[in-house]
Amino acid sequence: MCFRWKTHKWRKCQLVPWTLRKDDPGAQENCGSGLQNRAMSCRQLDGTQGDISECLKFAKVMPPVTQRCQLPCQDDCQLTSWSKFSSCTADCVGVRTRKRALIGRSKKKDKCKNTQMYPLSETQYCPCDKYNAQPVGRWSDCILPEGARAESPLGMKVQGDIKECGQGYRYQAMACYDQDSRLVETARCNSHAEMIAVQRAQRVTHEAVVLDSLRGREVTSRRRASFPCPSDCKLSEWSNWSRCSKSCGSGVKVRSKWLREKPYNGGRPCPKLDHINQVYEVVPCQSDCNQYVWVAEPWSVWKVSNVDLKENCGEGVQTRKVRCMLNTVDGPSEAVEDYLCDPEEMPLGARESRLPCPEDCVLNDWGPWSRCSLPCTRTNSRVRTAYTIRSPSVGRECPDTTDKEACSLNLNCFNYFYNITDWSTCQLSPNAVCGRGIKTRMLDCVRSDGKSVDMKFCEELNLERKWQMNASCVVECPVNCQMSEWSPWSECSQTCGLEGKMRRQRLVVQASQGDGRPCPSQMEQWKPCPVRPCFRWQYSAWSECRVESVVCGEGMRYRNLSCFVSDGSADGEFSMVDEELCSSLELAVNGDKQILLKEPCTLPCPGECYLMEWSDWSSCVNICVKEAGVDFGSVQVRSRAVLAQEPENLQLCPDQVWESKPCTGGECFQYKWFGSSPPNSTGAWCQRSDGLNVTGGCPAVSPPLDNSSCDPPCLMPKSFCSEAAVCACEDGFTEVLSLTGRLRECAPIPVLEIPTAGDKKGDVKTSRAVNPTLPSTVQPGRSGRTWYLQPYGPAKSQRDLRDRGSKTTD
Repeated sequence: MCFRWKTHKWRKCQLVPWTLRKDDPGAQENCGSGLQNRAMSCRQLDGTQGDISECLKFAKVMPPVTQRCQLPCQDDCQLTSWSKFSSCTADCVGVRTRKRALIGRSKKKDKCKNTQMYPLSETQYCPCDKYNAQPVGRWSDCILPEGARAESPLGMKVQGDIKECGQGYRYQAMACYDQDSRLVETARCNSHAEMIAVQRAQRVTHEAVVLDSLRGREVTSRRRASFPCPSDCKLSEWSNWSRCSKSCGSGVKVRSKWLREKPYNGGRPCPKLDHINQVYEVVPCQSDCNQYVWVAEPWSVWKVSNVDLKENCGEGVQTRKVRCMLNTVDGPSEAVEDYLCDPEEMPLGARESRLPCPEDCVLNDWGPWSRCSLPCTRTNSRVRTAYTIRSPSVGRECPDTTDKEACSLNLNCFNYFYNITDWSTCQLSPNAVCGRGIKTRMLDCVRSDGKSVDMKFCEELNLERKWQMNASCVVECPVNCQMSEWSPWSECSQTCGLEGKMRRQRLVVQASQGDGRPCPSQMEQWKPCPVRPCFRWQYSAWSECRVESVVCGEGMRYRNLSCFVSDGSADGEFSMVDEELCSSLELAVNGDKQILLKEPCTLPCPGECYLMEWSDWSSCVNICVKEAGVDFGSVQVRSRAVLAQEPENLQLCPDQVWESKPCTGGECFQYKWFGSSPPNSTGAWCQRSDGLNVTGGCPAVSPPLDNSSCDPPCLMPKSFCSEAAVCACEDGFTEVLSLTGRLRECAPIPVLEIPTAGDKKGDVKTSRAVNPTLPSTVQPGRSGRTWYLQPYGPAKSQRDLRDRGSKTTD
């Protein structure tokens, strides 16, 4: 019966934990690379459900159940999922395609429209049932053809501005199998694949997969891919310069660029942007303090609020318009925003006063204040004056025509000094982006209260001007990262099998400088080697021991030397093939050139004992007891079990033989009871510290205490009185005696794994033993015991006669 795998829909993409991604360049917590999985089931050819184990035995290699995926970030290109492949028009010569589309804002982004980076269709060849060429392993890195370098576009030339990008290929190893699913020389696929490749090349204009399968070459799968060219940060043109930030004295003016497109694929980075993705250039500027002036229109007629009807005089209000205007050589010309004029100097727009009566003295408006002499002290004063327009009638007097007030620092009297601004950014010629330029700074006249004023106030004081206002400067030109050429491809890492790889490297010749394009992260590339079957000479199993004309005694056993093939993987199975396929190999088995196809053997007679073959070496295990601080180092162990034709004669046979050898890296296990108590109940089990449920590794349940025969009584934990009236320790513990020979304590015995020839792979057998590098001992009153550790669960099948005969001595 035939079986096949059925794949189900991919589940939602799950992000890789942030702790693993946070150090990656450009990583974001809520988007990025992840994993998704799907269910897999087994089907018979008629579509009915099959057992998974049947598909594992008889179906082709199980399709992957996990794959990498990407949760798009806000700036990423977003596409629909791939459609299903179209149906095949013909086997072996037909093709099938699938498509996808851009969605949302991605439709308008230039980088998303690049079909080399984001292909919208993909083509595959239809399957062929003759010699089965299957892809194996992962796709390689994208390999560019020799000389595939793109020069930078017209415009600014940057040192090292060569881009390695464009159309390339990814490679995948192709393995050739026969109808028995055995790996064969790829030459058997070549004649068939060559015809397919030629036909497909004629029919496909944008094929996604190509077979490198010319006659005499190994079949390799190759698909078109692309090294997306670096896209540099794109900014808008400079805006116009703003007005000077101050209308009097030194200020700054600003122009800006805004981000049009972020860099990707290793393009030149953006300069430092602000929170709204703009970059600014700021230079100092000088504003004439007299370029904007307040202009007041004449006062309106009096609006008398408290009228003396007889005299037509009294309290009233006058108003006028006050505007800020641009001052030119011809005088104020046009109104501007009020903020451009000095608010402290703004004339009043309204005033309350008294409309003089006919007999009153009339004065004109006050003139300007005189300037306080420096330095500013309270002993100095300033004055203003008015003059009489109309004399009063007889008997009345005019008010004072002089007004005086004391000079007070920073109120009406000020000191003045020069202030120098910071240097501007380096200003280049109009079409330059780097190189030599000029930086400038401005001199400002500042009042002692911090206000910028007209330069004449400082010039009148003849203050010293010792600063240099211009200086040369240099803007560093960007230098792109420069890489060496790729080294030649290395030799294949394996002479045969599915996993061979060739590699090449390159080095950084010149690191990037300034805003130059950064170095790519890929310093090494690999591609698969052509798949070749792994042939080897291998012995068959020994035959049964054969004796001539008798039923037991000395005889001979035989084995064959055959040619086997595998795919070279660690878990790959060997299949027997024709010996001709190994004819080019040296006649040796695992490096041993001495071929042994027969040897003497002994067929035990009734009542005799017989040692089995040595078992395989156990895994490396540390012989220790953590809680007791006992550590004998790490060892590997193997054993030879005893075979007896008659079980009742087993006691007459020697003990099981075992030996050890030191090793490194062994793990120290602990053993603990789980479940109900006491441990000897059916609901309890022993578990090793690596999570394996076992039997035999945990200390046995304590026997009833009977100290009547021992003097002094056995009071130490885990001790009991033995049949020989000597204090002994329970199973799993060893006796530590005092100088007088009395029991001082019972120490835990380390657990040692002892394999037996013929054991199943799932069995784990261990024995609590003393230091395995020393001779074993038997304590008084204790007989030899066998310890077996097996996976906890359903009952195992009955052991054969050889297993029933194995023994281990504590």
